[in-house]
Amino acid sequence: MTFHDSDRIDTLLQHIGQAPLDPATGSGPVALPSYRTSTVRFASMDVLDRAQAAKQRGERVPTYGRVGLQTHEALETLLCGLEGGERAFLAPSGMAAISMALMALLGQGDHALVVDCVYGPVRYLHKTVLSRMGVAMDFVRGDLAGLQAALRPETRVLYLESPGSLLMEMLDLPALANWAHEHGLVVVADNTWGSGYIYRPLQLGADVSVIAATKYVGGHSDLMLGAAVARAPALIGKLHETHYALGSTVSADDAWLALRGARTLGVRLRACAEHAMEVCRWLDAQPRVSRIFFPAWPDDAGHALWRRDATGSNGLLSVAVDFDERQVRRLIDGLRLFGIGYSWGGYESLVTQVEPSALAAHGYWASVADARMRKGTVLRLHIGLEDPADLIADLAQAFEAASRD
Repeated sequence: MTFHDSDRIDTLLQHIGQAPLDPATGSGPVALPSYRTSTVRFASMDVLDRAQAAKQRGERVPTYGRVGLQTHEALETLLCGLEGGERAFLAPSGMAAISMALMALLGQGDHALVVDCVYGPVRYLHKTVLSRMGVAMDFVRGDLAGLQAALRPETRVLYLESPGSLLMEMLDLPALANWAHEHGLVVVADNTWGSGYIYRPLQLGADVSVIAATKYVGGHSDLMLGAAVARAPALIGKLHETHYALGSTVSADDAWLALRGARTLGVRLRACAEHAMEVCRWLDAQPRVSRIFFPAWPDDAGHALWRRDATGSNGLLSVAVDFDERQVRRLIDGLRLFGIGYSWGGYESLVTQVEPSALAAHGYWASVADARMRKGTVLRLHIGLEDPADLIADLAQAFEAASRD
């Protein structure tokens, strides 16, 4: 039984990647150790030759520490199970996984279509690296009309993120993937939000899923990790070549931490989602709140797509508030339980202000802002595992303090 063939993901998460029992004693640890090494030893030249031959056939046979040993392989297997893929390639961060995937699929003279709600550093990747490689990118709305208008003969990739990075827009991934495949494009999806547990792009039509395991897979705000997952042999081959050529490697200890975090992935996601919904209900009653961006929220524009394509939610949301810059800074500084920080997906609650410049570059925002909210001040909240009543009380006192003249 594999992860993507079963509805009992929580059970499988507890058992995949366990340490094997010692055949001599019949016993062994529950948790797989962190196998750290730079060098792999071989009993003879014949053994080394067999390992190299297997490697040339595309099998995952460690011949050097950079490609990882049992700990890395267990995490790759777990990620493949979550995402429904056949091969996973680990990277030092989510951004490193994105870079590796796009560099594997694009070359000089190629063009990529990028839905404009993706993680902001993708723009920086194009500006600083991909453009020097001779790769062109257009950032467009995530609808078929916008994509069709920007399509070129040299377009090779459609890159997207659903829900979107800032305003949580749900995209119609099956429709976009069908269109892309009709035009011979490879579809790459950032699935950090879904983490393979509540959203599965490969099942919805994507060809490659990239994920920042830094977030919910790790779950404890103590590691940086990314991965790219695919199932088509041709794409696996391209990813493997680029991954190996770039020398991308991940600490065995970080892989071990991600394995440990994944054991409680489902429990944490459900708790964060429940807490976030309670916070949303409170926010919805506040006169200073003009819009909640959270796909599981019934009034969200993408709620119907979320109900169709996702199997759950998490603790990440954005909220538009009617406060000026001075008031927003007072609100954020006045929060006692929310840390101020850019990440999310850990056990703790966080807050940050979405930079106006980021929203200005966000095509979706520019086209619908007036219809969906009254002012352009947006907070991003990650609702963690604290008691939601305490989080609401904290927000209430901060809102009140920010409202004072």
